[in-house]
Amino acid sequence: MSKRLISSGSPFEATMGYSRAVVQGDWCFVSGTTGYDYSTMTMPEDPADQARNCFATIGKALAEAGFAMTDIVRVQYTVTDPALVDSIVPALGESLSEIRPAATMVIAGLIRPEMKIEIEVTAFRG
Repeated sequence: MSKRLISSGSPFEATMGYSRAVVQGDWCFVSGTTGYDYSTMTMPEDPADQARNCFATIGKALAEAGFAMTDIVRVQYTVTDPALVDSIVPALGESLSEIRPAATMVIAGLIRPEMKIEIEVTAFRG
């Protein structure tokens, strides 16, 4: 079974040594994705808009890998402050309320101060 690497073109991928996603058989593992708009390398201040950007990047990676958002079976959210959760939840529901994958939310620091949320998903098509 071959492994396929997917890149979003983010400069972080090359410098940090990771892929946006890795496809192995019927599985697609999408790396933790922050809210950058990679076409402009800008980060919105609003955490909900960051979450929307996360899902846009994730959706593109999944599509390139031959998967759909509906194939997501697992999601992990990392949020920098519990006070942000209420403002982020509607954006999460916009993408996943019909899919309803298994989920975990963790409160932790991220590597840059402008990052307020990071989203990681696993998709399966079997």
